[in-house]
Amino acid sequence: MSQALVVHGTRLPQSHKMYRAAQYVRMSTDHQQYSIENQAAVIATYAELHKLTLVRTYCDEGESGLKIDNRRGLTELINDVCTDKADFGHLLIFDVSRWGRFQDVDESAHYEFVCRKAGVRVAYCAEQFVNDGSLLSSIMKNIKRVMAAEFSRELSGRVHAASMRIASKGFRLGGREPFGLVRQVVDDKCRPKGTLQAGEHKFLSTDRVKLVPGPRDKVEVVRWIFDEYLRGKPQEAIARELNSRGIVTNKGGAWCQGSIGKLLRQEVYIGNLIYNRQSEKLGAKRTKNPTDLWVRSDGAINAIIDRDVFKRVNKALDERFVRISEEEMLVRLRKLLMKKGKLSATIIDAAPGLPSLATYLRHFGPIRNLYRMIGYVGNQSYWDKLGTRKRMMEVQLSNAARLQETFKKSGRRATLSLPTDCLQVDGAVNICFRVATCRKYVNIPPKWQLHHRQRWPAGWIVGLRLAEDNETILDYILMPSTSLSFRGARFCFSEASRASGRIERFDNFGQLSRVLLQRVSDELRPARTTNAKVSGPKSRAKPKAK
Repeated sequence: MSQALVVHGTRLPQSHKMYRAAQYVRMSTDHQQYSIENQAAVIATYAELHKLTLVRTYCDEGESGLKIDNRRGLTELINDVCTDKADFGHLLIFDVSRWGRFQDVDESAHYEFVCRKAGVRVAYCAEQFVNDGSLLSSIMKNIKRVMAAEFSRELSGRVHAASMRIASKGFRLGGREPFGLVRQVVDDKCRPKGTLQAGEHKFLSTDRVKLVPGPRDKVEVVRWIFDEYLRGKPQEAIARELNSRGIVTNKGGAWCQGSIGKLLRQEVYIGNLIYNRQSEKLGAKRTKNPTDLWVRSDGAINAIIDRDVFKRVNKALDERFVRISEEEMLVRLRKLLMKKGKLSATIIDAAPGLPSLATYLRHFGPIRNLYRMIGYVGNQSYWDKLGTRKRMMEVQLSNAARLQETFKKSGRRATLSLPTDCLQVDGAVNICFRVATCRKYVNIPPKWQLHHRQRWPAGWIVGLRLAEDNETILDYILMPSTSLSFRGARFCFSEASRASGRIERFDNFGQLSRVLLQRVSDELRPARTTNAKVSGPKSRAKPKAK
């Protein structure tokens, strides 16, 4: 039996793979010379000449070759090769540039190396050299990769220069039209040919796209927004009223403060078209350009907002923001501290001429770090309580990790979510970990509080209960989340009300974990089914006739 043949049903022998091949084809746009069909025809001819059978196709159609993002075909190919799912021994590609026109030429070489390391031979069917690993083929491949990257750089420069020239004449280049305007196609004589809807593109390369005022009702909405803001209505209130009236944005979504502010600042409503405010060349990160690189075309669109109204609105918008340096932000905060004697989020947000607390936190980090930079100690007891609570929560998270390992050893699947401090078992039972702080009163026994930021998920709550000094651990509590349903952000209980809330206490976490493990296992155990048939009353059999 030791010499018995073992059949592998999910993996082909290497000798069989060498007669099987896969092809990878890619095309960036619909107007290229080497279409998917042309590449496939050349590859099929190569496969027939070399007696290879094409068994799989990886395709990226209409995807840029600058990076691997959004290229599902190439991603699937690399994953199959790396995970030993490739049931072929050859990979056929039209030419070297089909890997991509990566600006780092080593990236395309890396993908070929990954295939070759997994035993898959790569062949370039339209190249004039054989990819056999020789010195000549290595030199030619590297030259081709550099040429592919340089082609993208040159093409990007030419396209950008042409776009700047077209934008300077007042034509629209890509992007969704602003609210209240529509895209109109014009011919080379600027004669209107029709209106483009969302997702539609012009058909002829000689045509151009202009922005013109849209339907009257949307134009009136734009004018109403400007008028309401000049009357003093906040942007949030304007957005709420538009949403209540059922008016959607140009993207079909709801209005918000940001969308109103963006609309109020667009010069397109007074007829000015601005291009090249931002750049994103060759797949790099989007960057903001200085104003001297902007391309302005004043009066290119029929204005729907008076220039005086636009200037007054933008002046009001500028006055809402405090633009000062970080040093000045700290100086003003110190002056506020000297004037008020203390600081808080409410005091900072209400102070005139001072940025909001959110702005301070964005520049200087946590509020405790901000106070330290201006020499303000604040309420020391508050910081002490915050530090104790943070330390106890770390203890709870370590308990959650211990419980997670216990469930895994028992054959369960357990995942711990740090943002919610919850442990989910088999995707069905949730166990949340919290800290219960003590609040002392004068004439009544102390109570303990549990805080949460969102609604309690169905499952169990494991609480670490602090002693009356809120410094040491008293015990651990366990309760079903149904005891906390439909309550606010705080849940209070006393020692006398524990039983009514179905809250159990344990001296240590080890006792609690053993009980919780058994209960969760009982919940996840499938219900028993019986094969007994339910029958009606038995009927008496009639005696047979003799």
